[in-house]
Amino acid sequence: MLRLGIDLGGTKTEVVALGRQGQVLLRRRAPTPPDYAGVLELIGSLVRGAEAELGGQGTVGVGIPGSLSPATGLVRGANATWLNGGRLDEDLAHHLRRPVRISNDANCLAMSEAADGAGAGYGTVFAVILGTGTGAGIVSAGRIMEGRNRVAGEWGHNPLPWMSAEEFPGPACWCGRRGCLETFLCGPALAADADGPGARDASALPGRGDAAAQGALARHAHRLARGLAHVINLLDPDCIVLGGGLSNMTHLYSAVPALWGEWVFSDSVTTPLLRAKHGDSSGVLGAARLWD
Repeated sequence: MLRLGIDLGGTKTEVVALGRQGQVLLRRRAPTPPDYAGVLELIGSLVRGAEAELGGQGTVGVGIPGSLSPATGLVRGANATWLNGGRLDEDLAHHLRRPVRISNDANCLAMSEAADGAGAGYGTVFAVILGTGTGAGIVSAGRIMEGRNRVAGEWGHNPLPWMSAEEFPGPACWCGRRGCLETFLCGPALAADADGPGARDASALPGRGDAAAQGALARHAHRLARGLAHVINLLDPDCIVLGGGLSNMTHLYSAVPALWGEWVFSDSVTTPLLRAKHGDSSGVLGAARLWD
């Protein structure tokens, strides 16, 4: 039995096939079409192509940049906006002629890292995506915690805690509110803090020695520490895993734990802050594991 995972992103879509022991048998990527019908066709093509190449049929799990509403069954909150309002699970099941499991991409990250990644062996794993957007997923005892409303882990759309006067009320967020963690912690926000509005590339900042870059990195680490202290106070996970492009900034793994104790309601904080083992493949590997 194959386990096929699809990571449906705004610009690219990836398929991976896992074997019985979790080994990667195949991986393919293709550009994501900017329309709903095109997405259905692409996923169908990737699944059929993988199965033809490997000579077998498998389960299909799909990670999306949004979630399915338990009230309507429709996709909501996806920054790939052409997905919103679609009945993606039913449409894909009809297209592929088999049941399909769908979850948020941050949930898939958490699932992958908890199974055999940085969070393996920990009871409750809180996994964060720090990239173009900001989100999180929770896995406890090997199961994704989606919650009654399927919004468990929607950390990025909570306000930055303990805002300073200079930070309040925070930037406008695409969700319609102000001051969401995403507006402070995502890659474009970090780049803009260092280089002004419109700057997009934060990846080079750690290598720069100028005051603008170093100041932006320090503020970002301080904000991330506050945001994760809030998580520890609420959930107290056994570990926190960082994924997404900004997780490659190695200073975070020492700077953030050195700061967050100021806001955690405890006399000590021993929570490990870990870098995702599977990197940008965590999402697609976790999608394949949605049938585990």
